[in-house]
Amino acid sequence: MTKSRAAVAAAAVVLLAGFTAACGAGGSTSSSAPAAFDPNACQGGTLTVLNHRGQGNFDPAELYTSGGGKVPTLVFRTLTTRNHTTDGPDSAKVVPDLATDTGEPNQDATVWTYHLKPGVKFEDGTPIRSADVKYGLERSFAPELPGGPPYLRDWLVGGEAYQGPYKGGELASIETPDDSTIVFKLRKPEGDFPFLATATQFAPVPKDKDTGTAYQKHPVSSGPYKVVSNDGGKSIQLDRNPNWSRAVDDQRLACPDRIVVTSGLDQSVINQRLAAGTGDDARAVTTDTNVDASVLAKLNGDAALKKRVVTGYFGETQYLAFNPKVKPFDDARVRQAISYAIDRESVVNAVGGTAVAKPATTFLPDQPAFGYTPYDYFPAGQSGDPAKAKELLAQAGYPNGLTITLDHSTVTGDGSGPEVAAAVQQALGKAGITVKLEGTADDDYQTKYQKPATEPGLFVASWGADWPSGGPFLAPIFDGRQILADGGNYNSAQLNDPQVNAEIDAANKITDPAKAAQAWGRLDAELGKQAYTVPLFHPIYKRLYGTGVKNAYVSQWNGLYDLSRISVK
Repeated sequence: MTKSRAAVAAAAVVLLAGFTAACGAGGSTSSSAPAAFDPNACQGGTLTVLNHRGQGNFDPAELYTSGGGKVPTLVFRTLTTRNHTTDGPDSAKVVPDLATDTGEPNQDATVWTYHLKPGVKFEDGTPIRSADVKYGLERSFAPELPGGPPYLRDWLVGGEAYQGPYKGGELASIETPDDSTIVFKLRKPEGDFPFLATATQFAPVPKDKDTGTAYQKHPVSSGPYKVVSNDGGKSIQLDRNPNWSRAVDDQRLACPDRIVVTSGLDQSVINQRLAAGTGDDARAVTTDTNVDASVLAKLNGDAALKKRVVTGYFGETQYLAFNPKVKPFDDARVRQAISYAIDRESVVNAVGGTAVAKPATTFLPDQPAFGYTPYDYFPAGQSGDPAKAKELLAQAGYPNGLTITLDHSTVTGDGSGPEVAAAVQQALGKAGITVKLEGTADDDYQTKYQKPATEPGLFVASWGADWPSGGPFLAPIFDGRQILADGGNYNSAQLNDPQVNAEIDAANKITDPAKAAQAWGRLDAELGKQAYTVPLFHPIYKRLYGTGVKNAYVSQWNGLYDLSRISVK
């Protein structure tokens, strides 16, 4: 997500369905809501999570999870987290988690010091020490464990060259003067460090329990639940961690005794099961599946079902990514031609229509917190401008059109799948561009495009906010210092422009939220002229939950259900 100015974060996301501390089942504040939710009487039962995508890499070093209420935050505590105790504006603020506060900066915010709370323990009762947090962070630099947030490589002194504890020893810029103190030394001012410290890579890992790439099978819990079994992410069972209590964690209610995550399900099946709400599915939610057309069609005629759909907005953009290292995408006129040819209306319809997607022409999400600045340098209306695209192709030396390959995920319904690729293919065909589609299974797809050596020339991608502001939205995609050759790279254009890097640094130093937002908006508008991406749409989240689920509300941090607060009947 993005930069950590508290006032900006507070205004980050608008939710259509809310929750208060005394909210009823279903997260609705309407007068028809059931009896008030009592967090002191929410214990017991099994919560089922029905997901499409697997949770295979269940290693805190490889997870790209920040501050929200997803499954990993039930197992891994971090130095800080988002405020889980409310869904109001304060829910987008950072609060202490393992640490006693959100961090103590020096005068120029280049040194951050944290102190661990007393009494925090791993699942086996062993005290959590600052050295465990340091080691967990160092693991996230290992090439063997790719996929986590890239910021620390750029922020920490020596981070850009560090290769993790398996090859490079310790990272000197993370110090642990005693068992409860950890100090981070940054190479530049970063006022948003408390927001980054919510990332799962800040979860403690005991060195003597590290099994490398196999650690994901049985990671050591620091949160309210421990991993009992993990069938490659297809089925995960979490049971209560006996060495966790609300006395040492005031952010997670951890109401159910057990959580069972089932993944690899067809998204239509997930919606069918949640809508029916029978058996175990009555006590089920999903963290990755929007309601589909069949559910949307029923909402106006089924009041009970409508009450079990919560709507949220998350700072995210679905887009086409270019690799200018691959011809013909090294020619800006070809990238511009594709930008003109895109039929956003057909793309939006392909993912379910305007109820779940909003057409996008800017890379930054259309929310003020991110610095949203409207622009459309390649105006094509809603259905594309094939004539203008053909004109640019002719200028680029392709008067008779050209043939290209579009890579995409094979996952239907996630915005990067075959339905979006087919809509793009059809639109570009009108401009004389023949598009060959290349589908790859989801995990392999991400591995493919996140490594410069295997990155396709054109592919469907998405980027979501790590925290509500513009920096973490633009820096990972356009900062040349965050290019990772061995995997986990998100700078698809492989752009390393000193001027762009300098503008990112300048924006990071701004402490006034309004001025910082303006700086990010200006940078987005400048980058948009280069057509390194083709923004397609911003998603709208509509999630269904079972009839036996209580306290289901969507977090303002990430637009998803906060599993740490949910209970079941």
